[in-house]
Amino acid sequence: MADDRSQAQRWELRVLVERDIPALQRFFDANHAYFLEVNGEPPRADEGEREFRDVPPPEMAYREMLLLGWFGGDGELVAMATIVGDFIAEHVWHLGLFIVATALHGSGAAHAMYRELEEWTVGRGAHWIRLGVVVGNTRAERFWERSGYRQVRERGPLEMGRRTNRLRVMVKPLAGREVAPYLALVARDRPDGP
Repeated sequence: MADDRSQAQRWELRVLVERDIPALQRFFDANHAYFLEVNGEPPRADEGEREFRDVPPPEMAYREMLLLGWFGGDGELVAMATIVGDFIAEHVWHLGLFIVATALHGSGAAHAMYRELEEWTVGRGAHWIRLGVVVGNTRAERFWERSGYRQVRERGPLEMGRRTNRLRVMVKPLAGREVAPYLALVARDRPDGP
């Protein structure tokens, strides 16, 4: 199998813009396993638009929110991510959603794309990346653990579509950093936090 770097180069990574919403919707419709697992229902007819417009609540400061897409040679999305820069605190990035085409599951593509995403965030100033993974979504939980994420707390119950879920809040320190300084910055993620 090709190494991660050469495998990631099979796709073009770029920031999605408004004209990409139809492609995002097609991607969600064709790769609905995440929505069934997490929300208990397929993506809504306007899921791409909603994901493009959804921003953190006003009490959670951030510098930028971007949707990223990996495009195949046919110009169609093969993966997407929602990423929020300087979320709650400077140098903290939040990975809101990361979906790779079902056809690529088990191929190593997700790890290659994630590594590319991580390098991209470091280049933009990330010291830590945080995310929430649904408890019981075993495939995702294992993926994030293998990618170096560590649970710092649980949240929930949270209504997500037709399901009520608990989230594992996970953090990955980047470039030799530690979790303790992150927790000093982001009180809401401390195990005993609010």
